[in-house]
Amino acid sequence: MIRQLICVLGALFAVPLYAETQSMPLNMTQGVTEVSQRVFELHMTIFYICVVIGLVVFGVMFWAIIHHRKSKGAVAASFHESTKVEILWTVIPFVILIVMAVPATQTLLAMEDTSKADMTVQVTGSQWKWHYSYFDEDVQFYSHLATSSAQITNQREKRSNYLLEVDRPLVLPIGKKVRFLITSQDVIHSWWVPDFAVKKDANPGFINEAWTRIDKPGIYRGQCAELCGKDHGFMPIVVIAKSQSDYDDWLQTTKVAQHEAREEEQRLLSMQMSMEELMDLGEKVYNTRCAMCHQANGQGIPGAFPGLAGEGISIDPAAKLEHVSVVVHGRQGTAMQAFGPQLSLKELAAVITYERNAWGNNTGETIQAAEVQAVMDGEDF
Repeated sequence: MIRQLICVLGALFAVPLYAETQSMPLNMTQGVTEVSQRVFELHMTIFYICVVIGLVVFGVMFWAIIHHRKSKGAVAASFHESTKVEILWTVIPFVILIVMAVPATQTLLAMEDTSKADMTVQVTGSQWKWHYSYFDEDVQFYSHLATSSAQITNQREKRSNYLLEVDRPLVLPIGKKVRFLITSQDVIHSWWVPDFAVKKDANPGFINEAWTRIDKPGIYRGQCAELCGKDHGFMPIVVIAKSQSDYDDWLQTTKVAQHEAREEEQRLLSMQMSMEELMDLGEKVYNTRCAMCHQANGQGIPGAFPGLAGEGISIDPAAKLEHVSVVVHGRQGTAMQAFGPQLSLKELAAVITYERNAWGNNTGETIQAAEVQAVMDGEDF
């Protein structure tokens, strides 16, 4: 019986140990930063302490059961409390807790020390995407889920990084202390990258701090770890860690591209896009940004998200200005976000044109970039 008990306990405790050596997902992620390694080592240290406590407690218990059983003629002793025993079983757990608390406190303090950072990135969560802004670099962008709706609805085969891929990953240099300022535009989100041992809530109206220093280049993935709405599971995080020289090249290229995009926006103000061009681009923008709420067929979700097909401001000629304003500025008190800061003038003009002419709406009206800019500037058109 004792041999069987030892085998069972050995099998139970061997799983995390095997997972540690074989990189199985049953154990905590070791990560690629100094802090993540400290967290993992702390986790394993406390695990081993728990194993020893479990073996001692259950070993004594089963030994007592076997060697003091009734069939051997054992007679229960008749005594009350023992002061010495009570002192022992109070002092020993207290000492064990102190032994665990010291390294745990040191690790927690290290995790919260955001001082002397080499760079700062603001992370802003919103339903259901992340916005990254690099301080002092004039670089910012939104990061959206890149998994196609066809994969989500099982119309296409799922890729290896299903629901863990984005269109614009966060790019960071290795060997630099990066401070994150984490907040939210709407509800509570949580920015979580296991490889960095970083998990911090993004609260609307508040800024939480976290930091990391990545030791080696690579692609690291995470997710929103707070239940933030119906598409909570479609809000991944992807971080690409590059060498300093590669990061500098990426940063310079991104700065140039964003500057050129702003110049292109200004040129668009004097251009007239055709209905065909607007509809083609508008369909792509709608399917990636709007379909999750209003549905690909424009029917919406009754009681939650209004339909756009054959109803509302999408077909009302007198509501053209209102339609543009709602898309650009959002609508307070509802889940409708302000897409003005998220999309280019060309994309805004295209998606509104698409909504006014798709699914049989057929208003025949086009929206041009200059009209969108006029609404942004508070003018009528």
